[in-house]
Amino acid sequence: MFYRPKDGHGLPHSPFHAVVSPRPIGWISTRSVFGDNLAPYSFFNAVGYNPPQVMFAGDLRDSIRNAQESGAFAVNVVEEAALQAMNATSARLPRGTDEFLAAGVPKAECDTIDCPRVATAPATLECRVMQVVELLGGDRMVIGEVTGVHLRDDCLVEGRFDVTRYRPAARLGYQDYTFVREVVALKRPG
Repeated sequence: MFYRPKDGHGLPHSPFHAVVSPRPIGWISTRSVFGDNLAPYSFFNAVGYNPPQVMFAGDLRDSIRNAQESGAFAVNVVEEAALQAMNATSARLPRGTDEFLAAGVPKAECDTIDCPRVATAPATLECRVMQVVELLGGDRMVIGEVTGVHLRDDCLVEGRFDVTRYRPAARLGYQDYTFVREVVALKRPG
């Protein structure tokens, strides 16, 4: 099968989301004058190392608006044990609804930005907004510089952040998710 995205695919669901997978999930927390917000984004990734930078993208909803207005956001890593809570925070609730409270997710304050974070997340990246880019179709991409990193102590093993300790969740497409259960070490050629 071949299709041009502008002409449609003729399938019941878009295959694009399944082709580009697995995708890490950025559980984005923000704060605004309306209150605190928490929502998952599978269009999320690290985009730079020195300084560390990340991005998330989607339609103009609370997370993107709040990040744009406040200049800050936090990326909380989603572990397998938090999948149901993460899914609950994807509900389209009225602006000003605190998804932390609605989904029963424990909240803590960030250290370098005025923003909440998921208190029990294996890791949280505190970010200052560097740029908001309007994408084709009207979506927005928020790019942030990481200004602080929280690592849960039980995820540190012999000086390394060990993903097998919490099994990160990833989005596959459609309604499908997967979890990291096996890790293979592979050294780059010299």
